[in-house]
Amino acid sequence: MRTGPIKVLALAAGLIVAAPALAQKMPDIGFKSVGRGAPLAASVLDMKQEVGPNWIRGQGVQASDDPKAPFPLNGYTPDKVPANYQPLPRDIFTSPDFYADKALWSDPRYYRCNSPQATEYQRGILQRPAVNTSDKIEDAPWGHCEVSLPREAIVSPYGFKTAQEHYEALKAETTQRGGPSVYTYGNFPNAEWNGVYERPARSGNNQINWYWGRHTQIPTVLSVLTPKYQEYMVQEAYHQMRGDALWPSTFCWPEGFMRRWYPAAVWEHYIVATPDFVEVRAGVARNFIQDIYVGRDFNMQDVPNGGVPRLGQAVPRWYGETVGFWDKDVLITWTSNIQGWKSHSEFEFSNKLQSIEIYTPIREGGKFIGLNHETILYDEDALAVPVRIVRNFHKINDFKDNNEVPYAFIECVQTLFNVEGRNTPLTPGAKIEYEMPDMYGRPWAKIWSENFEQNMTKPEDTSEDIFDFSK
Repeated sequence: MRTGPIKVLALAAGLIVAAPALAQKMPDIGFKSVGRGAPLAASVLDMKQEVGPNWIRGQGVQASDDPKAPFPLNGYTPDKVPANYQPLPRDIFTSPDFYADKALWSDPRYYRCNSPQATEYQRGILQRPAVNTSDKIEDAPWGHCEVSLPREAIVSPYGFKTAQEHYEALKAETTQRGGPSVYTYGNFPNAEWNGVYERPARSGNNQINWYWGRHTQIPTVLSVLTPKYQEYMVQEAYHQMRGDALWPSTFCWPEGFMRRWYPAAVWEHYIVATPDFVEVRAGVARNFIQDIYVGRDFNMQDVPNGGVPRLGQAVPRWYGETVGFWDKDVLITWTSNIQGWKSHSEFEFSNKLQSIEIYTPIREGGKFIGLNHETILYDEDALAVPVRIVRNFHKINDFKDNNEVPYAFIECVQTLFNVEGRNTPLTPGAKIEYEMPDMYGRPWAKIWSENFEQNMTKPEDTSEDIFDFSK
């Protein structure tokens, strides 16, 4: 059962996803591009429900009169799992060694059909937020095995193998169209970009996308990763479901590049656009800043020796370095020199991660109302295939709006510390033995390995691909 479960899920998802799925609308750019604007194969916005399990919250949905009673469960308790789900004799909640279960990683039932985000709900950091209805891990609930966004809606629809190839093709296309556009402050058409854009958690369906982890089965995401990073993602799921989550914000660690796309990581986006420089800023636990240098080119001297394109020194940056160009009122960017890291329940990424991002104005009756943000991710170490994320930013304020609250720069003050593998709140004056983590050596994995994996059989060779779509 190596590839079967994923193919079955893709078929099942096709039954519940409208086709063509255009709810996460791609703007009409007026021509067929070699590398931007392709419609989505399917959209999470067309799906009838999330994978779960999670509590059902929303308008008209309330808990019982008992304040301690949970909201209704979107999913199933183990004693009410539909007969056609056929639970496995051993799964991630009952196994003492997830490494030994590699043959089961591609089966959604191994995770009780949990979505990636639902791994955070099972026991959660400090047991919060939790959907477990008992103190026993083996009583963890199930999600909907029949629900998942299909793999083709995650994989990039473009045929490029590298970000450089993609960027150069888009630039050549723009040149053929008379560009790239070069502006001065006197004729800059995109000053209307300047302002504040709605935060994901408040935007309803505007920004939700597959990377939030609500509408995909875990094996669907695993199928786009290389074997080593498949192992990393299963390791994350295992320890989150056991209540040993290690989110970077817990310890005021850096948040990393991919947190920009995660719903809990960012609030309102602030965008400042000029002819030669664009800044996108947001944050919650940390400040997230993307500085886009328009018209500049990367230093490519390290690339032949396995390095990456860069602007500054050969030192990875937490949010990378970004160049771009204008195609009329569209901004096309390339980000490189990113520090590898993790992002909650989604996959880890390496220092080879690079992104192509396209910011396209959304207009309604000719009026600018926001930006479509299309991202294609390339990572030769972590990703087996390039993937795409699409979301929309809806503008809510200009900076001159009297109701706009100034951006509050965020400082993180650590109050939780790792004590024997557990996230422990400490009060002023408390003394503990503290080991300085290696911030560039997967510090979360070191904590898990030393405290919870002593008797596990970590394989020496993890190169076998359990998702072989050629079979």
